[in-house]
Formats: sequence, structure tokens, C-alpha cells
Amino acid sequence: MTEDEFFDFVNSIKPLDLSACEDARKYQANLAMPPGSLGVLQELAVQIAGISGNIKNEFLKKRIIVLCSDNGVAEEGVASAPQSVTASQAVNMTEYKTGMSALAKKFDCEVQVVDVGIKCEYRCEKILNKKIRRATNNISKTFAMSRDECLSALSIGIELAKKARAEGIQILGTGEMGIGNTTTSTAVLCALTNEDPEKITGRGGGITDEAFAKKKKIIQMALDINKPNPSDVLDVIAKVGGFDIAAMCGVFLGAALCRLPVVIDGYISIVAALCAKRISSVSAGCFIPSHKSKERGYVLAAEELGVKPFLDLGMRLGEGSGCPLAFEVIKAACTIMNDMASFNGAGIDDSYLTEIRKQRDF
Repeated sequence: MTEDEFFDFVNSIKPLDLSACEDARKYQANLAMPPGSLGVLQELAVQIAGISGNIKNEFLKKRIIVLCSDNGVAEEGVASAPQSVTASQAVNMTEYKTGMSALAKKFDCEVQVVDVGIKCEYRCEKILNKKIRRATNNISKTFAMSRDECLSALSIGIELAKKARAEGIQILGTGEMGIGNTTTSTAVLCALTNEDPEKITGRGGGITDEAFAKKKKIIQMALDINKPNPSDVLDVIAKVGGFDIAAMCGVFLGAALCRLPVVIDGYISIVAALCAKRISSVSAGCFIPSHKSKERGYVLAAEELGVKPFLDLGMRLGEGSGCPLAFEVIKAACTIMNDMASFNGAGIDDSYLTEIRKQRDF
């Protein structure tokens, strides 16, 4: 995909169907419950109606797309785990042995593991090989990837979303696996928001105080050396991001084009979603948050994206682990619209709510 083709694609993404959203609100107003009493579930049902164009929806075929890649910056000692863990865990995901994939199996979700830049050797035919190359460059010394490589990763993500749609998938989740990717994600977030790495850098999978101090310095060094342009998202990702972030950004954009709801997982995922929104503001209508990550930068990314996660479980695993849980909450939101009785159907005179409904402060 050329850059012109990419932006032609982006410009074809349509916003939420506001008429369907309003129809969903009117439908909810007649359901046998006090106005707004199911809170976030009602908000989700309205958003889903805006995505699909239908008041009633059901999601039976769910897929979590996990983008796996290594990051050259890991050689600076910013992560506790060796890069071999990326390959090992990618394989384990296909066998439903990781935290995310065990949850996915329990809740009947497909898991698609995609190699976009794993460095170490592995043997696993279940991993989809879309490798751009073996890991990005070390961002503390030079740019992570070329602009063409960034476009390639974005294109991979877009095609994965389009293929999911063609295969009958009804909702997507996003995940990642890559040692060092909280470093690259924080560098991207700092570049997009002009925030100080000292304030929003977290400990990722867990590091010593010494490594934590170094991680913050490395991120600042990467920003100083590469000078990413905050008004050009492709430039930001190419200079200080990762193949996983770029490909995940592509999944978000592809899902928006295909009118597929797509669930944001944790920190790396929400940074990729923010990149997608900066590229196409209307695409964010299809993004559904899951849980609040304990990574320090998550709150800033969520504020910039304009979303509020509906789960707060102290999670910071990543991988897409929040997606199976979010799918169940989304299923509950659909159940409200599909199965609840109206006041009429329940034999209840709802005239007592007339004045309350006029206030619309619920």
C-alpha cells in the first residue's frame, strides 16, 4: 500500500450512524427500568447501534488479533525479560497457555497470533507469518523503522481486520507481545502529547529502580535524537514506535472501515488506538475500551482518546487479556436491547417517569 492509497483508505472511514444511536436511546427509554439505570451497559448498546446501524446486535464470532514483534531498544536493559520470551509466549498463545489465551478459550474467543517482527527463531505453524524484519532498530540510537516499513505494518493490520470481516467475525479485540514495547509506547505517547517521560513512564513487566531510571532517560534520548513530528503520526511511529504498535493501529483503522467494534486492551493497545484516532478522528467511534491498565501513561492516553474503561481490575499483563472480559460486558449490553421487556410488555404504566425523562440528567 502506498502512502496515497493509505490516506485514500483512511478518508473512506465513516463516522457512527447517529440516527441509529438516537433510535437506540429511544428504544431504551421504553424498556422497563428507571432511566439510565444500567449505566455503561446502555452507553455501550448505543455505541454498538451506531457502529452496526442496528438497534439489536449479537456477537457470536469473536477474535483477538495479537501482533507480535521485538524492539531494538530492549538491548538497553529497559525490560526485565530477554527477547526470547516474545517468541516463546507467541507460541504459547497458540496453545492457549498464556493469561490472555486461557481467558479467550474460557469465553470462546478465537485468537490469531501474528508475527510482524519477532527476532528469535521458533517453530509454530499456527502463528501467521507477516514478519517485516527481525525487530525494530534501537530507538535510543536511530529511528525504529523506515516510513515504508511503517506503512507495511499499518497495511498488515488493515488487511487482518478486513479478512476477519470476510470470515464472519463480528467483533475484534487487540493484543500484543513484544519485550520492550512499554518503552516504545511511552515514546510514542510522549511524542503525540508533548508529555515528559519522567511523568508517564511505567515499569512495564517489572524492572529494578536502576533500570526504571534508565528507561526514562532512554525514552527522552529517543525523542531528542529522532525528533518525531507530533502532527505526523506515521513519522512518530516510524521514529520511536514498533511494528506491533503500527500493525495494531492498522487493525483499529481496518475495523472502523469494516464497521466492526474493536476492543482496546491495555497500555500498548490504547496508544495504538490513539494513533489511529489521530490519523482518522471518526475511526474512534468503533473503539471500545476494556480495562484500566496500571501503566502510568494509560490515563493520559485514555483522556486523549476520549474513552473511559469500564473495568478496573488492577491488570497490567497486556497480550489482549482485557478483551475476553470486555466481550462479556458487551454481550450484556446487547442482552438489554435483545431480551428486556418494554413497559408495555411488562404491563407497567410508565407515566410516572414523564417529568424525569424531560430532565435528561441521567
